[in-house]
Amino acid sequence: MDFSKADKLESQNELPQPQQPSRGTSFLRTCFNGLNALSGVGILSIPYALAQGGWLSLLLLFLVAVLCWYTGLLLRRCMDMNPLIKTYPDIGEHAFGYKGRAIVSVFMYVELFLVAVEFLILEGDNLDKLFPNMGFKVAGLKIGGRQAFVLLTSLIVLPTTWLKSLGMLAYVSAGGVLASFILVICIFWVGAVDRVGFHESDVLLNWRGMPTAISMFAFCYCGHSVFPTLCSSMKDRSQFSKVLLVCFITSTINYGSMAVLGYLIYGEHLKSQVTLNLPINKISTKIAIYATLINPLTKYAIVTAPIATAIEEYSLFCNSRSLSILIRTAIVISTLIVALTIPFFGYVMAFIGSFLSVTASMLLPCLCYLKINKDVQKFGLELVIIVAILVAGSFIGVVGTFTSIKQIVNHL
Repeated sequence: MDFSKADKLESQNELPQPQQPSRGTSFLRTCFNGLNALSGVGILSIPYALAQGGWLSLLLLFLVAVLCWYTGLLLRRCMDMNPLIKTYPDIGEHAFGYKGRAIVSVFMYVELFLVAVEFLILEGDNLDKLFPNMGFKVAGLKIGGRQAFVLLTSLIVLPTTWLKSLGMLAYVSAGGVLASFILVICIFWVGAVDRVGFHESDVLLNWRGMPTAISMFAFCYCGHSVFPTLCSSMKDRSQFSKVLLVCFITSTINYGSMAVLGYLIYGEHLKSQVTLNLPINKISTKIAIYATLINPLTKYAIVTAPIATAIEEYSLFCNSRSLSILIRTAIVISTLIVALTIPFFGYVMAFIGSFLSVTASMLLPCLCYLKINKDVQKFGLELVIIVAILVAGSFIGVVGTFTSIKQIVNHL
């Protein structure tokens, strides 16, 4: 395929965004959308990941953050090669043709789909802790506990998926970013004020838990699937590198704070979601859980938007508002079914991180950049860095995927 010919490039997965400078998304709004994509539900499991790997694994969190920030810059450089590139699959097509688009699309959409599933599982677990023994009847069928709350959550997020403008979603994203910071403050409050206390753990390194820890760290930085879409929606695309820097620094500070606080308070007794460890009778716990519940509600739409847009582009009536609503509703229903079938939050997160996030956030950006930019193929520092990322990412992916699949199978 000759990607340089405009008539042969169809950005089939592009979120419909106007490209005029006066109508694009501002720097601040893009920062909110980027932070919302990065500071996701991984913040709840980051203390558990640290408990699995030990204190020294915290260094790996920062290493993964730096690597994913760098590969985010590689995606940005790939987009600079051709102004018609607007989405992640476009980058794959520019590098490897239609096969590249297909491979990137599969990893990208499966990852986003499973992240949306995690949102529903998270909501069900925490609402069940907050309101135990709740349930209702539908057509004579009694639905109770976690399943009832998963169903209720899917109904709540459904209207947000019908929004197609990233500028509008930025207001929703701002609420999600605020909720993430409130959650960290609440965890600190539990330890310092509610007299749960901070108890130093002496586990420096746990090799057996390291695959799970690294996989969860990778999950925390799995925003690459939406980075090109956010970039192409900006008023000034040249500012996107600064957006990445702001988003990665801010989210890493948030993740690191949560990991240290949660591990100091609960040590090796941490559950897959730190909110499930909190004493239910404390006000700070209720605020933390409410903040947790807000987070997925604000992120679900921006995560599922690329999937819906891709399907709409392939449909016969791509400009039909009714069809758009129908497609987005079907996506919500499908994630609901999976969330009810595989309710293992921590293990699913580890699988997403090791197999899908590592591939989409580390391996594919490097491979696409190497293919597109011929100058990088000459021996030099940049080539060494990219090859090192490919080797490290491949190792993490293989070991982490095997471990997470084994854990899921053992608990089915």
